Amino acid sequence: MYKKTFNLERTNERDPRFDFAIEQIWVLGLLLAAIFLYGTNLDTLPLRDWDEGIVASVAREIWRKDLNWFYPTLANQPYFNKPPLVHLLIAIAYYFGGVSEWTTRLLPAMLSALSVPLLYGIGREIFPRRTPAVFAALIYLTLLPVVRHGRLAMLDGAVLCFFLLMLWCLLRSRRDLRYALGVGIGLGLICFTKGILGLLLFALAIIFIAWDTPRLLTSGYLWFGLLFGLGPVFAWYYAQWLHYGLLFLNVHFFNQSLQRIWQPVSGNTAPPWYYLLEIVKYSWPWLLFWPSGLRLAWENRNMGWAKLVLVWVGVYFLAISIMSTKLPWYVLPVYPALALVGGAQLAEIWHWSASGKPAPAPFVYSRLWVIIFVFLALVAWISSFYFSGLGFQQIQRDVQLTLGCAALTMTVVAILIYRQDPQFILVLFWGSYISLTLFMISDHWIWELAEDYSVKPVAAVIQRYVPEGAVVYTSHPYHRPSLNFYSERQVIPTSNDQILRHWQQDLQPYLLLDKVTKEKLQLENVRILGTAADWTLLSRTAPNPR
Repeated sequence: MYKKTFNLERTNERDPRFDFAIEQIWVLGLLLAAIFLYGTNLDTLPLRDWDEGIVASVAREIWRKDLNWFYPTLANQPYFNKPPLVHLLIAIAYYFGGVSEWTTRLLPAMLSALSVPLLYGIGREIFPRRTPAVFAALIYLTLLPVVRHGRLAMLDGAVLCFFLLMLWCLLRSRRDLRYALGVGIGLGLICFTKGILGLLLFALAIIFIAWDTPRLLTSGYLWFGLLFGLGPVFAWYYAQWLHYGLLFLNVHFFNQSLQRIWQPVSGNTAPPWYYLLEIVKYSWPWLLFWPSGLRLAWENRNMGWAKLVLVWVGVYFLAISIMSTKLPWYVLPVYPALALVGGAQLAEIWHWSASGKPAPAPFVYSRLWVIIFVFLALVAWISSFYFSGLGFQQIQRDVQLTLGCAALTMTVVAILIYRQDPQFILVLFWGSYISLTLFMISDHWIWELAEDYSVKPVAAVIQRYVPEGAVVYTSHPYHRPSLNFYSERQVIPTSNDQILRHWQQDLQPYLLLDKVTKEKLQLENVRILGTAADWTLLSRTAPNPR
């Protein structure tokens, strides 16, 4: 039966546990490939709203306070949202390299890159052969949502790294209990990055261990490791409580964490299937192999790898789906599990083809795969021609080159699948990596920047004309933390009535208005300080007498 093949069928390859050199080559190769992909072109695009602007602002204040991170601030006010580990790392980068987009994104990106060989290590612990571990790591390496968010100055790439470190130590401890010490260290790093999210991720690990290796729950190494890793976290939280009192507990644990379960934050809500749609939209071409991979895991649910991915995907996906607050990066921790599922599925195809035996499922679906890859190739070819200037769009060579590479990859893969040639797997990996690298080299990998005006020219005007410490009121409908970061001033969205009130009452008001609002308000005694990106910075010709 096909169900048994994953357990019993083996190739003649040497056991990699005794082949130290080959293991090191794979780890080093995956790490270098990840560093190049995650580290290239970090400095050409401005910081993105929301998280990047906030994280960078907090990190800069830590840097200016001689790396005093214990009580982080934002705009010189206590910052209660998240613990300061990643902010401190970025502040250290500022200390050595100055404040820039590159130093802001560098360390979060490198932590994200480190998660690639960590996933390979997890695969080596749960799979009897090296092939599924390699395939899983390569899938994870070339997942667009993981790479894109991992390169940003956000907390989620670091969480992925620490979570995979925790899982690797947990799996390794099944053979050597001393590695259980690392479980607590990984959990402590998660909690120092995103607070109580660590409890959810640790719950996944505990459920898996209770199902797979319950003896570990009685290990002294595990509990000492938890005490060692969580001790500094508890000490930091206790210090915040002593310093700020119940205000910190209410804002940090309730408003910024628990309340997100039943109440959307800043209107970020969506139906329960939101994250399923996110996976469907951004996970091609690997999405194609995940349904049959999950079926393979279910059929082999008595095995450790299947138990891990089923608990991982099931519990975490359910938890984030029932939350009222929906944000795209909440789904990132599920992608490593799906990569393991895809790696297991592709390894089955690879080894069955190498054995020369008649191919069972999933090759019965090869006609459907051919159709899907032909469709993807057509979409990519048409889009490439469109951006070449043959369509109505302006010529954009970087987009054209990226889409052309993707189109060529999908075309060759479709042909190889039609010929039942397992080499399509290698072509798909290589083509996906090159296409993704080209996309990251382009100026379009943070596509959200095109949704609003460019902040850097506006920030330069504000920084030039507005005194330090002064507040700017704007007609823009929502906050832009990146504008606050670059201008080093607080720019606060304000209604028209409030703008008029500030104009009449403030000693020296500073307003950032769009053209429509400026004409509508008809302010008197206006002194225009500067304009940029269709926005005008203005003040009064003379201060209000007091």
